[in-house]
Amino acid sequence: MRNPLRDEGAAFRLVLAAIGYFGLIALGSWISTWLGVAVFLVLTAGVVWFVWTGRREDPARHRVAATPAGSRRILVVANETVEGAELLDAIRDRVQGGRADIFVVSPALNSKLRHWVSDEDGAREAAQARLDRSIARLDAIGLPARGEIGDADPVQAVEDALRGIGGVDEIVLSTHPEGRSHWLERGVVESVRQRFDVPLTHVVVDLERQPTA
Repeated sequence: MRNPLRDEGAAFRLVLAAIGYFGLIALGSWISTWLGVAVFLVLTAGVVWFVWTGRREDPARHRVAATPAGSRRILVVANETVEGAELLDAIRDRVQGGRADIFVVSPALNSKLRHWVSDEDGAREAAQARLDRSIARLDAIGLPARGEIGDADPVQAVEDALRGIGGVDEIVLSTHPEGRSHWLERGVVESVRQRFDVPLTHVVVDLERQPTA
């Protein structure tokens, strides 16, 4: 079932929808009692349809189609840690000299206020710059990759990526260390592990201990 509260922006839109729902019912009732009842029935039927459709289309655990034989597809999800040495080493270890299709997703970090007012240009530009540098570093060590900017919600970013590229053999998700990672505080790693039927590797990248260029 679709989660209407997957991020702060969605919660804000849900509040606005609730205000509109009750406001229309109140307006219809003020004009006529029977009109108010009719508005209530129509809007409630719409809500039930939306929930039921979401329940059928979005199962609790997503199964992902297998990749073609002889190929290995790896989905990498990282934000500020996307350039970390630990992440690059983990990807290289999983390829082990073989052929692999590496797809990198960098969710666009943004403040709550800017997300609510749909001001995401700066966040997407920063995410694109990190993504470009990461892909360049992978290419430099002989691991060609492609990627995209993802949704600010990393779980939603994984779902969008899987829908776009199809089957993967493994998800590699990178975070800051515990105590400095918002994703760990929000339980993102466990959410991805429980929601998607794909092996998951969690890589911790400590940017403060990275060697300076």
